[in-house]
Amino acid sequence: MKKIIEIKDLSVYRKNIKVLSDVNFAVEKGEFIYLTGKVGSGKSSLLKIIYADEEIRTGQVSVVGFNLVKIKQKEIHLLRRKLGIVFQDYKLLTDRTVYDNLKFVLEASGERSKSLIKEKILKILNIVGLKGKEDRMPFELSGGEQQSVGIARAMINDPELILADEPTGNLDEKSSDNIMDLLIQASKKGTTILMATHDFNLIKKFPAKVFNVEENNFIMK
Repeated sequence: MKKIIEIKDLSVYRKNIKVLSDVNFAVEKGEFIYLTGKVGSGKSSLLKIIYADEEIRTGQVSVVGFNLVKIKQKEIHLLRRKLGIVFQDYKLLTDRTVYDNLKFVLEASGERSKSLIKEKILKILNIVGLKGKEDRMPFELSGGEQQSVGIARAMINDPELILADEPTGNLDEKSSDNIMDLLIQASKKGTTILMATHDFNLIKKFPAKVFNVEENNFIMK
């Protein structure tokens, strides 16, 4: 199977404090992996390294074919075109409609055809259950709906890898289940998912492979 993420002997730092040592793991195409651990254990810092938002001080990291130790600043946007990123606090553009939030992502990735942009946006909104809400502003949506836009934004370019950082942390149980269903369906279609969470009830409800971060250790379960 194709390796989407491959990490060897990585140390993870938050500012100048080492929070993780000897991180070694690989994730294959279509796998769904939970990254668990207490708040502050280094989950988000590890995700930031994977999408090239944090410096690699020691170790080797390969993500969707890019060597992140050697990647140049001008190449990072090419890496991120192959990724979808979902945040706990949504990070939507609050002054733009749902449609324009998704349009921004497509245009940033180089898409110029207005008809193709519209087709892709309406298709993904149907998939995430937001058909007919393309003209809504983020403040007009519930938390679950805003996160569904976040999932749509992450999925719209058919990424090889989706990184989800506590995507259900601010949601009620029903909304959380809806988001999990969307991520699991994406995984079944071949998209690799790495999801950080400290919600062990969620893991019991939607079981998958677990990588656990605890006391500077990285443990595969």
